[in-house]
Amino acid sequence: MDKTSVKKYFGLIINPIFIIGLAVIARLVPHVPNFTPIAAMALFGGAYLNRRYAALVPLAAMLASDIFIGFYSPIVMFSVYGSFILTGAIGLWLKKRKSPANVVFAAVGASILFFLITNFAVWVGGWYPRNLAGLVEAYTMAVPFFRNTLLGNLFYTTVFFGGYELVLRLVKKPALVAV
Repeated sequence: MDKTSVKKYFGLIINPIFIIGLAVIARLVPHVPNFTPIAAMALFGGAYLNRRYAALVPLAAMLASDIFIGFYSPIVMFSVYGSFILTGAIGLWLKKRKSPANVVFAAVGASILFFLITNFAVWVGGWYPRNLAGLVEAYTMAVPFFRNTLLGNLFYTTVFFGGYELVLRLVKKPALVAV
């Protein structure tokens, strides 16, 4: 089986609907706050799936799970969804630059991006005073969540990218013939 056949085969197994389902389940079961696979899924989607799925898959997973979890402040929701679209764009950048270092860099970058965008939106949304002290407080109060976001992104990115590449390598190896 050549690499193209393997990718086509896994494209059938690891399809967007399957990935969305796993992400929805991961958001619905009890978990550490912000330790979810959504950003890793956006990076993976951008790097491996058809281009249109880079944004569609994480947004569909978020929307489907938000139906059960509940919707929240429109400005914050827009910032969360927007940060995942940008994370998908980082995944598109990874498509031709996949290396362990670049994948880690992308996961860390996606975490920082999410932290900066969403907490700015929380501040703009009026959850903190709209002055410099309020902005600093919004970011300061979010630091524990950033830690969880970073750890979750690194964990799930390792699982998605590492698992997929491992399977590709295992499938490419010639079968051992029993003598």
